[in-house]
Amino acid sequence: MAKVTGGDKIEAALKEIAARIGDGTAVRIGFLEGSTYPDGTSVPMVAAIQEFGAPARKIPPRPFFRSMVADKSPTWPKAIANLLVANKYDGRKTMAQVGEAIAGQLRESITTFSTPANAPSTIARKGFDKPLVETGHLLASVSYEVKD
Repeated sequence: MAKVTGGDKIEAALKEIAARIGDGTAVRIGFLEGSTYPDGTSVPMVAAIQEFGAPARKIPPRPFFRSMVADKSPTWPKAIANLLVANKYDGRKTMAQVGEAIAGQLRESITTFSTPANAPSTIARKGFDKPLVETGHLLASVSYEVKD
């Protein structure tokens, strides 16, 4: 028969880790409320139109956000676990680092997205064929926030 001792030390250590992680710390990543173009147009609305398309306006879906999540999200749990350990279980600090990392992945998705191509009229107006990039405002609007 085996005997286990030191359970109270393990319990205390787990309680300390839980307290450091925090209760309900979360991160939101993407195009946050209130983000607008200089003319007042909502950046989240433009991002949604690009993501899902607007058939009536002949804008095809360009799923830059969904494809990034599908591609990158399998790596997030392990990365979060590693960051928690490295940050001594500081939940707020970890979520800020996660927010910055995933926001970077979203920015990369915007800059590398290439298909479907822009319409010839759009290329003529912009002077180049780079879907999702015109002024750089959408890219610069990618953000995150940590909430408790």
